[in-house]
Amino acid sequence: MSKVDLHVHSTASDGRLSPEQVVRKAVENGLTVIALCDHDTVDGIPPALETAGSFPSFTLIPGVEINTDVGEGEAHILGYFIDYHHPDLLANLANLRESRVGRAHRMIAKLNNLGFKISWERVKEIAGDGSIGRPHIAQALLEKGYINSFQEAFNKYIGWGCPAYAEREKIAPAEAVRLILLAGGLPVLAHPFTLKNPETMIAELKSHGLVGIEAHYNGYAPGDILKLLGWADKYGLIATGGTDYHGLNTGNEVEIGGVDVPIESAERLIALTKQRHLPSATP
Repeated sequence: MSKVDLHVHSTASDGRLSPEQVVRKAVENGLTVIALCDHDTVDGIPPALETAGSFPSFTLIPGVEINTDVGEGEAHILGYFIDYHHPDLLANLANLRESRVGRAHRMIAKLNNLGFKISWERVKEIAGDGSIGRPHIAQALLEKGYINSFQEAFNKYIGWGCPAYAEREKIAPAEAVRLILLAGGLPVLAHPFTLKNPETMIAELKSHGLVGIEAHYNGYAPGDILKLLGWADKYGLIATGGTDYHGLNTGNEVEIGGVDVPIESAERLIALTKQRHLPSATP
C-alpha cells in the first residue's frame, strides 16, 4: 500500500467518512501524507488538520477539488496547499455549492418523471452537512432498489447526456487555476483521461499556471500512466496521484493508499510550496 494519497474526500462534500475519520483511517493504513480535496468546499480542512496534529509523523495537505466546465463534460482541478481562509476562494466555492443545490432539485424532478420516486428531503439527509453531489442522489436510488450499483446511476441516469442529467453553474478550467493560484495554492489537473483531449487541456492550463497532472489514479492501466508521465515530463509538470477515495463501497473503489503513488510526488509539491513561500501543511 502506498504511503501517499493526494486525492481524498470526506463528508464535507460527498465522502462517507468525516474529515477526522479520514485522517485516522489514513494513519491506520500506514500513510504518511494525504491531501483532503473535497468538491467545491474547504469546510473539512480545519477538523482534519486538528486531528492530523495528533500524529507527528503524518502530513495533511489542505486541498480542494473544483469542478469546471469544458462543454461536453467537466475538468476537475485540484488545489494543494490553498489558503482555505482566502475570501475570493470562499466566495467562489459558495456560489458553486449553491448551484449544486439547484442542479440536485432538477435531477430529482427528472428522476421522478422517469418513475423513480426519490425525494429532495432524503437526498439532503444523505448529504448531511456536506456539499450536495450526484453520489448522494445515486445513494437514494440505490437504497430504493432502482439500481444495483453507483456506477449504474451515472451510466444510465445522472451522468452527462443521460435522461436525468442537469447542468449547473461551473467556472472554466483556467479560472479555477487562477483562483487556486490567487489563494496561494498549487493547481493540478485531476484524472486527465476523463477528458476527450487531455493533452490539449494540459498544454492550455500549463500556460495559465498549472503545476501538475494526476498520473497515478485508480483504474489507470500501466500504459495510461506512462503516457501521463510522458506529458508531465514534456510540459514540466509534477506527476501526482491518488485514489479519489470517497468510502462509498461502490465496488470499484479502493482503500485510502490503494493506488501506488511515489513519495516523490508529495515531496515535489512540498518543495514547490517552500520555493513559493506558501503555507506549510501543518496546523
